[in-house]
Amino acid sequence: MTAEIALEAESDGKVRCPWAQGSQLYRDYHDHEWGRPLHGDDAMFERMCLEAFQSGLAWITILRKRPAFRSAFAGFAIDQVAAFGDDDVARLLADSGIVRNRAKIDAAIANARVAADLDLGLDELIWSYAPAPRPRPGTAADVPATTPESVALAKELKRRGFRFVGPTTAYALMQATGMVDDHLADCWVR
Repeated sequence: MTAEIALEAESDGKVRCPWAQGSQLYRDYHDHEWGRPLHGDDAMFERMCLEAFQSGLAWITILRKRPAFRSAFAGFAIDQVAAFGDDDVARLLADSGIVRNRAKIDAAIANARVAADLDLGLDELIWSYAPAPRPRPGTAADVPATTPESVALAKELKRRGFRFVGPTTAYALMQATGMVDDHLADCWVR
């Protein structure tokens, strides 16, 4: 299916964004999480970490490993991850249930430390870059990889010391947390 072809209903009668049609994990994530407003510092930290770990990989890899990530990273509790030390890094590098990339592991821990020291909450900081609502895209080709807001958010996060948060990752975070609604116009999710 190309982005220009009309979306078709799946066996359950629902029309979904094309990326969500590959597996039940994708469908569940699409139907219940992606694009829905998310709040809370630890919840936002989890999504930020998962988007960073996804960089260069298929999102399905992250979805499959999500329970292991949550276990390995103390449920993404910012204060707990900020306290991780060398023994935790060694434990994470040995954990086959997660993506064992040293730079990404180090970034998650460093990002927790930055988030713990923010003068405002991580949720408030990220949501302060939410763009004005816009019409939903008509096709997948209409979904941008970055926006002026994601570029500005990435710049601010980097200025504060966050890692693995470029404009594309920042935009994916905006999509995942409902700051933007990139469900296609014909998608059943409202």
